[in-house]
Amino acid sequence: MMRIQKILKAGVAGAMVSLIAASACAAGGAAEKMTPDADVAKLPGVVLTQKLADGLPPSIKSSGVLKVATDLTPPISFHGEDGKLIGIDADIAAALGVILGVDVEMTDVGAGAAIVPSILAKRFDISISGINDDPELEKQVDVIDYMYDATTIMTIKDNPLAIKGMEDLCGKKVAVPVGTFQAKMVEAASAKCATPVNIMSIPKMPDVLQAVRTGRADATVNGYATSVYTTEHQTGNGKGLQALPDIRLAIGYLGMLTAKDNPQLRDSVVAALQQMVDSGAYETIMKKWSLGPLAVKTVKVNDAASMPAD
Repeated sequence: MMRIQKILKAGVAGAMVSLIAASACAAGGAAEKMTPDADVAKLPGVVLTQKLADGLPPSIKSSGVLKVATDLTPPISFHGEDGKLIGIDADIAAALGVILGVDVEMTDVGAGAAIVPSILAKRFDISISGINDDPELEKQVDVIDYMYDATTIMTIKDNPLAIKGMEDLCGKKVAVPVGTFQAKMVEAASAKCATPVNIMSIPKMPDVLQAVRTGRADATVNGYATSVYTTEHQTGNGKGLQALPDIRLAIGYLGMLTAKDNPQLRDSVVAALQQMVDSGAYETIMKKWSLGPLAVKTVKVNDAASMPAD
């Protein structure tokens, strides 16, 4: 099991309501109908549960479609070699569709910063995209806490700059995804530097990783889940990447987002997820993507404040 050496509250920058229209228009991909792969379809607990299906909002029951927003953060959600969305979120979304008796249409909105505005604008019913929960985020939307994550630093393979902690990022070029908790961490670290960090804010996570691979950036501060997967499964052009395993700066929840005025959907999804947890299906999916240590035992809502900080 992963040991967390220093615990901080995880968070994500709140999105401004004024960005709703612009972000919705900037959405990146077409909706993709999610169907479970054979290994997911056969899992215990991944069965139609009529009581939970009946609890869905009337609009979703009528349309028979759950509209899901995501963005690309391997292994949470990313495109396989055939172009299909795969990853933890794809498997969970497909399983939720079976349990709730609806078609799940998942759309890559192109950038994590577009997720919150797309939910507030009612363009999507829910996001399943591994967004860091945070008390400020919970003021805007309801957050279903469905897995843990930590934060680490990634460099080019073999760490040629001998980076050992956030203080070693001073004066370095550091790529971060726009509007994320990790971006806020780098900004806070930079404020303590004699020579500030040269922060490269990039909308899409794959492009953040590519900036480090190709030498445009010296490092990135990144989610533990993505860092571990990327270290084990090198993809893309340029040099390989590696997570720095001794740097575990934060732990918190990753969450699915629903609108505050949609408690029926929130509660139906929570119950369906807990069914997956209790049956073992959820843990199997997490282990499939090498992230068993980040599995939760109980699915909670708006629980970020419970995470201690030191």
